Amino acid sequence: MSYRLSSSSSITISIVNTECSALFKLQIPPNSNQIPNFFFFNRVWCCSKNNKNLEMEGHDLSKFTVINETHSLNHKISAIHNAGPSKLQVIADFDATLTRYWINGHRGQSSHGLLKQGNPEYDAKRQALFEYYHPLEFSPTIPLEEKTKLMEEWWGKTHGLLIEGGLTYDAIKNSVGSSNIAFRDGVVELFEFLEERDVPVLIFSAGLADIIEEVLRQKVHRSFKNIKIVSNQMLFDNSGHLVSFKGKLIHSLNKNEHALDMAAPLHDQMGGIDGPAEDNASVKQRTNVLLLGDHVGDLGMSDGLNYENRISVGFLNDNIEKNLESYRNAFDIVYMNDTAMWGVVKLAAQLCSMEA
Repeated sequence: MSYRLSSSSSITISIVNTECSALFKLQIPPNSNQIPNFFFFNRVWCCSKNNKNLEMEGHDLSKFTVINETHSLNHKISAIHNAGPSKLQVIADFDATLTRYWINGHRGQSSHGLLKQGNPEYDAKRQALFEYYHPLEFSPTIPLEEKTKLMEEWWGKTHGLLIEGGLTYDAIKNSVGSSNIAFRDGVVELFEFLEERDVPVLIFSAGLADIIEEVLRQKVHRSFKNIKIVSNQMLFDNSGHLVSFKGKLIHSLNKNEHALDMAAPLHDQMGGIDGPAEDNASVKQRTNVLLLGDHVGDLGMSDGLNYENRISVGFLNDNIEKNLESYRNAFDIVYMNDTAMWGVVKLAAQLCSMEA
C-alpha cells in the first residue's frame, strides 16, 4: 500500500504498540511521494526504505494504534484534563464502534439489520428498500441536498413499513435475543468509569433507539444514568404494537448535536436509576468532546456543538490497507482491526485524572 503526500512540509506518523506501550515515530521528508514500508513483528517496529509498497505482515494489527499528530493530540489531552470532567462529554456512534465488527469469524449485525418483524413479506420489502437506497447513500456523484432528501425518503418508507407490518415490542426483544451482536471488550467498563465521574455519553444512531436500549438490556443487564440515545424513538400502544414515531426523523446525514433535543435518557425506558439526568442544555455547555466513530462521516456527530477541544477516535475495522490514510488524516487516534475499547478507557482515565 502506498501513500501520496501533497504537503510541502514533513509529517510525522506515530505507531503505538498497545501490547508493550511503545511509541515509534516516522519522519517523512518534504515532497516525498511515498511513505516507506513498515514491517510489524511481535514487539518490534522497523522501517524499510528499500521497498515501494507498504506492507503489514506477521502481526495482529489490533495491537497497534496510529496517531497522526502527537503534538496536537497531547495539547488536546492537556487542555481537556485541565478543564476537568465537568466540561467533558463523550459522543459515540453505536454500530461497529461500541459494538464488535466481527463475532466468531462472522460479520456482526447492526442494530437496524438485526430486526425481524415476524412478517416475512415486510422484512422483504424493507430489504428491497435497503438494496435500492444504500448505494445512493454512498454515491459520490449525488449532491448532498438531493442525497438528504433520498435518505429522508428511505427512512420514512422504512418506518411506514414497520407500522404497517404490525411490528411489536416482543418482535424487537426476540430479534435482539437471536442476533449476532456484541459490545467490544471494555465498553461496559468505559460506561461505568464515565458514570462514576458524571460524564454524559451521547449514543448517536440513525437506527432505532428501542433496539439499542434492548441490546443494552440483554447484553449488559444494567442501566447507566449518564447515557442518552439520540436516535429514532418508537411509540407503542398498550398491546405492544408500534403506532408511530416520536419527534424528528433522524437519518444517516443528520445524526449530530442539532438532533440533541431528540435524546432520551436510557433509564427512562429501562428503570432502576435514581436521581435526575443531566438536561440537554447543560450537556451543550460541556465544550470538550471525546468522539468515537467507525466512519470518517461520524466526525459530523459533533456538528452543532460549539466545542473548544475535540479528540476523535476512529475504529478502522476492515479494509485497512485501503482506508488507513483517510482515517489517519481524519481522526486523532485510529485503532485497527476491530480492537477492544481498552485504549479509550485508558484515554478517558487520563482526561479525567485529578493529578496535575
